[in-house]
Amino acid sequence: MPSAGQLLDAPRSAIFPIAMYRDFHAIDRWTKKEVHCLYQCLIVAIATRHADAVDVKFLVDGRPVWIALPSPAWVEYKNRTGKTITDALAIGIAGHYLKAALESGEGVGREMYSLTVAETLAQVDALVQEELPAPEAVAQE
Repeated sequence: MPSAGQLLDAPRSAIFPIAMYRDFHAIDRWTKKEVHCLYQCLIVAIATRHADAVDVKFLVDGRPVWIALPSPAWVEYKNRTGKTITDALAIGIAGHYLKAALESGEGVGREMYSLTVAETLAQVDALVQEELPAPEAVAQE
């Protein structure tokens, strides 16, 4: 695990996009209203609902919304990359998905979204792409 000093020395782009999904705004596709999404908790769902998943809870304008990420995604990600999905990354994955779902109009008013392993890994890929600096920005440094 990196030390606090290593995290502070890391480029801002290496940690900011994940953190931005703890507290963010999205525009609901159907109402065109801006909604405030706030991360609240992360729970291993085996204990609460006997599911092989990690549940990430957000408050969307005060209304609870859960994003269920399947536990096998952790294993598949580790096999593919050699890296671990941390709690912070899981929150980022869930927040990224929630924002996209709200802005696309998917599942209006739903309390629970359950992702497949493939969907979870696709969200990781999308999140990583947000973190990478644009090629022209790298060339200018």
